Amino acid sequence: MALTMLVLCLIIYKIDLYPKKDPEPGRKVLARVLSVDNSNLQSTGLVQRGEQNLKVEILGGRWKGEHFSAVNVLRAQMELDKTFAPGDKVLVAILDDVDPHTYTLNAQDHYRIGYTVLLFSLFALLLIVFGQFVGFTSLLSFVFSCLVIWKLLIPLCLKGYSALLVSFTVVSLLCAVIIFLVAGLNRKGLTAFAGSIAGVLVSSVMAFVFTRLFKINGAVMPYSQVLLYSGYEFLNIAEIYIGAIFLSSSGAVMDLAMDVAAGMEEVILRQPKLSRLQLLQSGIRMGRSVVGTMTTTLLLAYSGGYLTLMMTFAAQGTSPVDFINNPYVASETVKTIIGSFGLVVVAPFTAALGAIILHKHAEPAKTDP
Repeated sequence: MALTMLVLCLIIYKIDLYPKKDPEPGRKVLARVLSVDNSNLQSTGLVQRGEQNLKVEILGGRWKGEHFSAVNVLRAQMELDKTFAPGDKVLVAILDDVDPHTYTLNAQDHYRIGYTVLLFSLFALLLIVFGQFVGFTSLLSFVFSCLVIWKLLIPLCLKGYSALLVSFTVVSLLCAVIIFLVAGLNRKGLTAFAGSIAGVLVSSVMAFVFTRLFKINGAVMPYSQVLLYSGYEFLNIAEIYIGAIFLSSSGAVMDLAMDVAAGMEEVILRQPKLSRLQLLQSGIRMGRSVVGTMTTTLLLAYSGGYLTLMMTFAAQGTSPVDFINNPYVASETVKTIIGSFGLVVVAPFTAALGAIILHKHAEPAKTDP
């Protein structure tokens, strides 16, 4: 299964479904900041506006080792502006077929790829050292999930396909590959997969219904308007928002379904004479012990992403009525509760399916007289 997963990762990596665009008129190269001139910057409260003039040394490519002038434009937007200091590594844009000595380069952003690779390498090393072969397969499933989202989900949505259908198909694919990779092609894997799909299906239906009842149009998602104004005004961002709801909760749903299926398999192996009803009851009890912490996990994950939003309302003394009716708060409420709803229903679904799939004895369990 691990080899199959590796092959699937390579196949998906080779897929290119993104819309064709004209190549950029230049290239980005790595440079080191040698000196900084902040004389053209103006500070207004917490923000800065103006230009940083830099001297940079190119660290790779045709112009390696040469020194050039670069500019960093600040527009008083804290979330987008960046400032550089001597010694920083920066990405600069150099136009093709133009001598960079004749114009000022554009310093685009801090170079973060090196630290990104380092952080991921530490994560992968720890996962493999601790989990050994299981850790290696978990790493493959992590990479596979990233590739499926980046290479399939996003480009298909950009092409105008139904985000609901694409998201559900992608989640189903992820559930199948990850669960069967971890559990194997057996009854336990089938139980966990069927329970996960049932939970995701309920979440998708609930999201579809309550998104309309709450009058949420999807524009509450970050960069949604930028996306529409970038030539993709035909996209249905409400469907993208709905797809994001059950996509974001699918990992927890898979985790809970696998816990219940694995527990039920262990029970039936230790007590093969249990009746289907007794096995169902055991599965439900296992699900109850996990649901509480998993729903809290979703709540903390979602609320952490919008902590500053909640702090802003608290600082302004916003009334509970205005707070709950705010579209951003309403969208997070729908996302959190529906994601938790899917978790709650996946436990009994998995228990019921497990009682059918995992139960293998022919005669009912004997009871004491």
